Amino acid sequence: MLQQTQVKTVIPYFVKFTRTFKNLNSLSNSSEKKVLKLWEGLGYYRRARNLLITSKILINKYNSKLPKDINEIKTLPGVGEYTANVLAALIHNKATIAIDGNVKRLFTRILNKSENEIDFQKFINTNKKNLLNTNRNSDVVEALMEFGALICKPKEPCCSICPIKKNCKFEKSEKKLILTKKNLINEELNVFCYLNKNGKIALTKKNKVGFLNKFNLPQIEKKLESKRSFKKWKLLKKYRNSISNKKLNINLYYQFSKRIPVDYNWYSIKNNNEFIPSFTKKIFRQVSTLFQ
Repeated sequence: MLQQTQVKTVIPYFVKFTRTFKNLNSLSNSSEKKVLKLWEGLGYYRRARNLLITSKILINKYNSKLPKDINEIKTLPGVGEYTANVLAALIHNKATIAIDGNVKRLFTRILNKSENEIDFQKFINTNKKNLLNTNRNSDVVEALMEFGALICKPKEPCCSICPIKKNCKFEKSEKKLILTKKNLINEELNVFCYLNKNGKIALTKKNKVGFLNKFNLPQIEKKLESKRSFKKWKLLKKYRNSISNKKLNINLYYQFSKRIPVDYNWYSIKNNNEFIPSFTKKIFRQVSTLFQ
């Protein structure tokens, strides 16, 4: 849940999720629909699907236990280098380091070099005796991430209280490393909502929008082919929405219609028990003003 998501956002979801699924068995026996419903609003829904699939694999293949080998852990759905190392350290106390954004920033500052100039794995291997000279490997993994988040912060690092500043080239250097921000990608989307007088909206899972594949969405076009093609559509609102590294400029259109395309189904805007992603829920809130 914490991948690409802040702790304060995750906490209520985590509490609800773990109250619902008390153990690995209860999760593995659940339906995808139930898991997605509990995940609703967190985004990156592939994480939820992978979690469900992984629970089934652990039950059936590994007797409900996580493999000890990092390469074997990486074969689980959605588990990459970072997650595999975190799990190996936290669960099996493996002597390893999980490299997330906080740890990368810490190492770039220690070396006073940009990310592109550093081979992080080589740096860890070279300094293994100093970094992993302990029996508390699980604590080391957590400590490095927390250190990057609380002391070696992106803005205004707390160098005055840093316990390792004597070994930090960033602290000593007159020409300090400047961290660069990741650029957001601006994208324009034209969203077309078929509505009916009963307060329903037509959605489809066969939309070609990459960031929300296979989810219930209205009709979406990146470009308007011609103004004549959209004479029946009325512009309701223009607004912005951010998803991952995308900054979306939404043009929201609507029309009341009894007929909808073949691949679409009607969904109630107000009374809906289906799993609906946050992107679509925001559209629900916009078009609901037409029924007030």
